[in-house]
Order: sequence, then structure tokens, then C-alpha cells
Amino acid sequence: MSGLTHFDAQGQAHMVDVASKAATHRVAVARGRIEMLPSTFALIQSGSVKKGDVLGIARIAAIQAAKKTSDLIPLCHPLALTRVAVDFELEPSGQPPAVACSVTVETVGPTGVEMEALTAVNVALLTIYDMCKAVDRGMTITDVKLLEKHGGKSGSYVAA
Repeated sequence: MSGLTHFDAQGQAHMVDVASKAATHRVAVARGRIEMLPSTFALIQSGSVKKGDVLGIARIAAIQAAKKTSDLIPLCHPLALTRVAVDFELEPSGQPPAVACSVTVETVGPTGVEMEALTAVNVALLTIYDMCKAVDRGMTITDVKLLEKHGGKSGSYVAA
């Protein structure tokens, strides 16, 4: 299983031992979008969705998801996060219009926070879907990806 760190020599899944890794400052940034009908976008933009402040609730959901990633992804280590920042960008001119979500996660520790950033983006977008599904079941979550990560032995990665 060359290169896959979550498998032992016999091919069995295991949690990677990070005990001997140095604690360094680690940062990951992920992004994704949810596309929707123009009328749904207008409801979010105006703040008139019946369930409440869609982006405010999605922000809290993203932060909570980052903190709970190890409960959802079986081989992730529980991490003491030092920062979770969630930003939304309204894209009204897109065809279809969309809300983009970017999440930056930081820690000082022996392993990275890519999974926390990716999980947070997905949960934020799923929360937007949940809050708006009564008016638009055709929303599409798209383009979820890691934009960059810094820290650790493998160094930095920045998506092309």
C-alpha cells in the first residue's frame, strides 16, 4: 500500500501514529459552493428565509463540524483547534447563482487540519441546503476542494 499512511504492512486500516511528529503551526483552507434558483438566492440575500439567518447558522455549523471531524471521519485524530474562520461570498451573477463558503482552520500540533477544513465547508453547505430545501430541492453542492495547507513535514500545498 505504498504512500497510503492509513494502512499497515498487511493492508489493514489503522490510525497513523503521530507521537514522534513535531508540533508545528498548521493551516488548511477549503472552499465549496452551493448553486440555487435565483429566488432562493434572493431569500438568502435578503435574510427572509423562514428558518432564520441562513449564513449565520451555516457559520456556526461549520465551526462545530470542524471541531467534530474526528467523530465523523474514522481515522482522523481529535485535534485542539486554535482557529476556525468561515467566510461566505454571494455570487448573484452566476448561472445559476450560488453561495461560496471558505473555511480556514488552524492548530499547533503533530498533524494537519485539511479534513477539518473540508468537513466544515461541506457541513456549512449542507446547512444552507437544509434551511432552504422547502423552496428549492434542486440546489447543488459543487467544487468542494482543499485550496491550501501549510505546516508539517510535507510543507505547503497550494491548489493550481
